[in-house]
Amino acid sequence: MSGFISLDGVSVDFHVRRGLFATTPVHAVRGVSLEIARGEHVAIVGESGSGKTTLGRALLRLQAVSAGRIVVDGDPIADLAGDDLMRFRRRVGAIFQDPYASLSPYMRVREIVAEGLVVHGTVPAAEHEARVLAALEAVRLSPAAEIADRFPHTMSGGQRQRVAIARAMVLEPEILVADEPVSMVDASSRVEILALLRELQVSRGLTIVSVTHDLASARHSADRIAVMYAGRIVEEGPAASLVDDPRHPYTRALLAAVPEPDPANRLRDRAVVPGEPPSPAALPPGCAFHPRCPVAIAGTCEVTDPAATPRSGGGQVACVRELPGA
Repeated sequence: MSGFISLDGVSVDFHVRRGLFATTPVHAVRGVSLEIARGEHVAIVGESGSGKTTLGRALLRLQAVSAGRIVVDGDPIADLAGDDLMRFRRRVGAIFQDPYASLSPYMRVREIVAEGLVVHGTVPAAEHEARVLAALEAVRLSPAAEIADRFPHTMSGGQRQRVAIARAMVLEPEILVADEPVSMVDASSRVEILALLRELQVSRGLTIVSVTHDLASARHSADRIAVMYAGRIVEEGPAASLVDDPRHPYTRALLAAVPEPDPANRLRDRAVVPGEPPSPAALPPGCAFHPRCPVAIAGTCEVTDPAATPRSGGGQVACVRELPGA
């Protein structure tokens, strides 16, 4: 493995109690391998229940992996403890999905943003105020001194999410893991926040792993996209190539579901995929997508779980129709 962040066969299982003694395994993430370069933005895309948020939590070491390993800058993160773990925590910032729930209503913005500085104790207390104001200015919350005195409930959703970004950035991390960073804000704030993340990536050499269900926004904000279905990455590649020339039927289905802003095109036929994603506790045999796939090959897709193969345009795709000789 050679990436700044390397995921090698990562699986995450949960065990749900069924009755007094029995448990049922839930396969949330299944054998994910992915390389992420330093300074790159990779978007993990998929429907609810695809395993993308669980994978993000594993990257933050908020969720233990059941198999495989995650290596950051040469260090397997599962082995970190004590001071090494604290150093890792300082290197990785997190933005959570809901800016209304992730910010304490009892703390002023100043206290929220400074919390990481207080916990880690690497910056003298006398410098906290300057670091907080600089972080607020960096996310375009001005005047920073006035914003720092406010409570979250007095701010809009977009402003709250900027506070969450400032909190993540105040320790000057190298990696940012963002779980649906724009799903809870209005359309205008969405564009501004995506542009802000791109600016931070470029200006600070930040490595970003974002989790989203929105392929359209990922196309314009990420360098690469990895599409997850039922706990697996089914297609991965450069953002422009993957969106302009999707090779997996599930990726094509996600693109067909993107709202069409042009009224003249709204009546076009959409390749809507029927059914719901399978339960991770009862995955179908073969390719997990085959019960919903409009181009499934009878007698093949039900029994074959395809391995990832190189896709045209870069990256990989896991589909029997893309296998050599198919």
